[in-house]
Amino acid sequence: MTAGLDRLFRPKSIAVIGGGSWCSNVIVKCREFGFSGVIYPVHPTKDSIDGVSCISAISELPEAPDACFIGINRVATVEAVRELKEIGAGGAVCFASGFLEAVGEDANGADLQSQLLNAAGDMTIIGPNCYGFVNYLDGALLWPDQHGGMQVDSGVAIITQSSNIAINITMQRRGLPIAYVVTAGNQAQTGLSDIGEALLSDPRVTALGMHIEGIDDLRGFEKLAATARALGKPIVVLKVGKSTHAQAATISHTASLAGSDAGATALFQRLGMAQVSSLPELMEALKLLHVTGPLASHNIASMSCSGGEASLMADSAVARSIMFPELTDSQHTKLRDALGPMVKLANPLDYHTYIWGDPAALAKTFTAMMEPHLALGVLICDFPRSDRCNLSEWDGVIDGVEAASKASGCPMAITASLPDNMPEDVAIDLVARGIVPFYGLDETLAAIEAAAFCGRAHINGPPVLEPKTAQYVKILTEADAKTALSAFGVRIPQSHVAHSADEAGKIAAEIGFPVVLKGQGIAHKSEAGAVVLNLTSKADVVGAAKSMPLGSFLVEEMVVDAVAELLIGVVLDPAHGYVLTLAAGGVLTELLADSVSMLIPSTAKDVEIAIEQLRISKLLQGFRGQPAANINAIVDAVMAVQRYVIENAGRIEEVEINPLLCTPQTAIAADALIRSGE
Repeated sequence: MTAGLDRLFRPKSIAVIGGGSWCSNVIVKCREFGFSGVIYPVHPTKDSIDGVSCISAISELPEAPDACFIGINRVATVEAVRELKEIGAGGAVCFASGFLEAVGEDANGADLQSQLLNAAGDMTIIGPNCYGFVNYLDGALLWPDQHGGMQVDSGVAIITQSSNIAINITMQRRGLPIAYVVTAGNQAQTGLSDIGEALLSDPRVTALGMHIEGIDDLRGFEKLAATARALGKPIVVLKVGKSTHAQAATISHTASLAGSDAGATALFQRLGMAQVSSLPELMEALKLLHVTGPLASHNIASMSCSGGEASLMADSAVARSIMFPELTDSQHTKLRDALGPMVKLANPLDYHTYIWGDPAALAKTFTAMMEPHLALGVLICDFPRSDRCNLSEWDGVIDGVEAASKASGCPMAITASLPDNMPEDVAIDLVARGIVPFYGLDETLAAIEAAAFCGRAHINGPPVLEPKTAQYVKILTEADAKTALSAFGVRIPQSHVAHSADEAGKIAAEIGFPVVLKGQGIAHKSEAGAVVLNLTSKADVVGAAKSMPLGSFLVEEMVVDAVAELLIGVVLDPAHGYVLTLAAGGVLTELLADSVSMLIPSTAKDVEIAIEQLRISKLLQGFRGQPAANINAIVDAVMAVQRYVIENAGRIEEVEINPLLCTPQTAIAADALIRSGE
């Protein structure tokens, strides 16, 4: 850990500034938790708080405390931070709200936050507007409320920007060993990435979970990812809050496809951080990573004593990156020996109930199923209610799974199809045995996906292009946008601008028929009737131009052999940088909602992989005997757009080519839009 955060998170002495109930709770919870260090309540008039003698002022403290909880009003908090800095305190949790997060409701919030930062100087502060943290490894906490955790020897660290979410997480009954829970508040000084690095550096922390409302620092997150990779400790994130700032532009499809949520997803994939979509998934993924570490692949074995459970498992995995490999010859032989001729052998396996109650037969079956090509073995097993039923027969199942894991060397898990049917004491026992206790099939599969993602090799690419927003924005004409992109290598159709219907007819004859006529100076041309395709004569062009209530036209050659149409778009996302999106283009953009997003800069290989992930890629590869598109030409077009954005970073708000006409020979930008700052 960095010195300041190490001293704050692992204190030998704690000062509690203030005398209200929140401050009292910090003292009570520290004593209940068995904190072995000294606690200094600081209050100007009280003799003691909860039986601990008070010190009248910060300046009267007998030593510089390692960690301080400041539970007084926001104005007094600023002065308390200044005094703590002067005496050399290690760091502080600022509980009060009403700082920058209150801007819009209170004009003083931003100024107070600036004062707070000046007062802190190089002393570490967490918050303001946060609960603080619980260190379950050393029994130290600056936490003004109840919590549901217990001390552990090792476990996962969890950071959240929400104090209430943090409380809820501490109350989990899933058998997840938690080493630290830290709330970040409004991150005035110390952000998520700083806290994450500090927690990962503790050798007792096995993985990091993050509940994120917003990215504090792109470079900080890149550094956090590099630290996690170097330490071999995975990170799982739950990103909430879908921003609308990137969707403010309604003139293109790109903004709606590549909002802040797409940018966040692209960032986490880039950094090798697994992303989940709910708190239960976060808990289950962290539990799996704590017990087994990242998984070597997404190949798993599923076992249950019910055909219904086997089918449910298979169906639940359909939309996920999880595979149930066919049984090998050796698996088939060993399973037949263990189960006899009556059981149909498959993966997922329904081993029936013939061997129920026979621990040796269960162990033999589970061991026969597991081979080195499998990353994880999952047994579906719902436990009965302990208040009404007898659980003793399930001991043999647990013993069998443990024996199979030891004999095969493969990680093993037991999942309850209903979360209610995994007792907490059983889950704790399973973790102690090195078996993953899962709660719910959907959460199980999400956790496996996350752990398999963490197990892939993720190599840091170049730094993400940081967002720089232009002050003034203009929309380039289609002709100007195409000219600008053409200079960087985007192929465009032969075209000329005409300022009258008759001139449009003459230009069309020079280009050669068929041609396309487009009215200039209007967005969403197709919807406005300002695009006419496949004009085959001069008279047709003149007539089409006269039907448009416009005075300027773009006449261009018509590409007739397109295999498919794509969209290439870039949107400046203020939180995550420039988001590069590939999607089905033309009229299919809205119909298919088929898109993949990355961050700039991306490599040509990244682009190739993104193209393969599109559903429309089947058309590009030559569907049902039809010609295939020139994939290299598509990649070249995308890279050319990227070069344009990088060269003009800070001036570009948005770029869109839609459609990019993909032919067997080339890829041509049939329409283009650029929103550019000056």
